[in-house]
Amino acid sequence: MQALTAPAGGRERNAAVLPLPAFTDNYIWAIVHGDNAAVVDPGEAGPVLQWLEQEGLRLRAILLTHHHGDHVGGVLELSRIADITVYGPARERLPRCDVPLTEGDRVVLPELDLDLRVLDVPGHTAGHIAYTGRAAGIEPVLFCGDTLFAGGCGRLFEGTPTQMHDSLGKFSVLPPDTQVFCAHEYTLANLRWALAVEPANRTLQQWYQRAQQLRAEGLPTLPSTIGQERATNPFLRTQQVDVVRAAASWAGRNQPTPVEVFASLREWKNDFK
Repeated sequence: MQALTAPAGGRERNAAVLPLPAFTDNYIWAIVHGDNAAVVDPGEAGPVLQWLEQEGLRLRAILLTHHHGDHVGGVLELSRIADITVYGPARERLPRCDVPLTEGDRVVLPELDLDLRVLDVPGHTAGHIAYTGRAAGIEPVLFCGDTLFAGGCGRLFEGTPTQMHDSLGKFSVLPPDTQVFCAHEYTLANLRWALAVEPANRTLQQWYQRAQQLRAEGLPTLPSTIGQERATNPFLRTQQVDVVRAAASWAGRNQPTPVEVFASLREWKNDFK
């Protein structure tokens, strides 16, 4: 498993954010610092319980981004572990939520060297939230659930194109070195589509080659970065001339606003094979 680790020199024996694979393409992000751990969006409990036992770690918290089963399915089983606090979106129905959150709230867990600010990011679901800041001494980080993917974004199951476009705009203004911990390994399929939108984007071509190599080696393509997404993800590039032209060509009509560009891109991606 690929791990993002904190800089050397800390007092703790471990400080990392690790992907725990679940189902066919989910990642449960595990935050570990010393003997303590938290997990983000545990869709199933098994991978988390096996990892905790193997590493001898204590689960202290669960962070949820939205209500879909592949993100919350393991919450109740994991809740049987003592002294766990579950954080999640205030506007969604969850199996358990001890601390409901909305934009501007913070999750501060000193035992995990974690200080995360909450963003409201509706679009994929109506009450979706994201967390950004520091985790396991690593910063800046973004746990974005199903709002942003490497080269893509979530489908609009409950929200509108305007909501999702605005939500992605909140991510786009984060520092370019922000590590983006997406919840699914969709990168190769997303980048194939992105290349159909921007075939001349050299940075995108290079990223696709690198992602192919990582997957061939059995490694995650994540985390991405905000800077990389700004340079390669069409959904964050709705004002770039080539993206605007490609969206208009696909839709067969002009796209006067970035939201209309986004809406056409989302429909294009929905149908892309």
